[in-house]
Amino acid sequence: MNTKPASASWLPAFAILGITWGASFLFIKWGLVTLTSVGVAFMRGFIGALALIIYCLVTKTPLPNKLAHWGHLAVVALFLNAAPGFLFAYAETHVSSVMAGLLNATTPLMTVLVVSIGFREQKININQGIGVVIGFIGIVLITGALSGLSSNDWKGVIALVCGTIGYGISMPYAKRHVANLNYPGPSLAAAQVTCSVVLLAPIALTVGITHSAWNSKSIWGMLILGAIGTGFAYIWNYKVVRAAGSVVASTVTYITPVIATILGIWLLGESFKITQLIGGALVLLSAALVQKRIAFFKSTSIS
Repeated sequence: MNTKPASASWLPAFAILGITWGASFLFIKWGLVTLTSVGVAFMRGFIGALALIIYCLVTKTPLPNKLAHWGHLAVVALFLNAAPGFLFAYAETHVSSVMAGLLNATTPLMTVLVVSIGFREQKININQGIGVVIGFIGIVLITGALSGLSSNDWKGVIALVCGTIGYGISMPYAKRHVANLNYPGPSLAAAQVTCSVVLLAPIALTVGITHSAWNSKSIWGMLILGAIGTGFAYIWNYKVVRAAGSVVASTVTYITPVIATILGIWLLGESFKITQLIGGALVLLSAALVQKRIAFFKSTSIS
């Protein structure tokens, strides 16, 4: 009788996470006004780590105390923070934000692929597989990105694909090696983001963090992206991974282009097309399938 509310307890964190990361492309663009690509990745991590460590100190939340646990967190930090943080910032100097949003939404596809190859204990059923494909089609319709593919630099597209592969590796790895560690979510998030800062520091200090003087746009972009998008967002992310699994957690990337579309229509006066409405419906259908809310077929794991 009580199981239903408990099973859905991760949904608010999932929704907030999608909205927060949906705005991240804007803040990356703001940061790139005065920062280098690696500078954006480093600063968002530095500010995020600082915010999380302060939170842990205030709430008296202990950080991980075993070297092996820090090792696993460093792996997650590499594939979920450091590498994608740089790759997405670099990509946005070469491609449109629409293309960035579309390829970011391939994260569930990458996660399913990685899970099916290397994390066999996290079973994927046929409905989830169909849901991922439907969601990808929905994203294409929402953004209309295929019509603009030729205008995007292939170097940026490759960087985005590599970034989403990193996400696809990090989600199931975190589920297997990190999510079940006996630490609170804020502790894991603080340690993970701190590891990303340590990994990026040598490159950032060598290449340089800024290419011109800071301005208000880049400052606000990094503060919001760092403290919320790279800091507290990972507390919510661990909550979702622990409660719902890595495949469901990865579908948060389906929300990001939806948010971008809404903001574009509302604030930028962009036109609304019927294909976007159809795409939004497909994304909702996809989320329901991947999250096992509905099923087309009797649940069977994909071997």
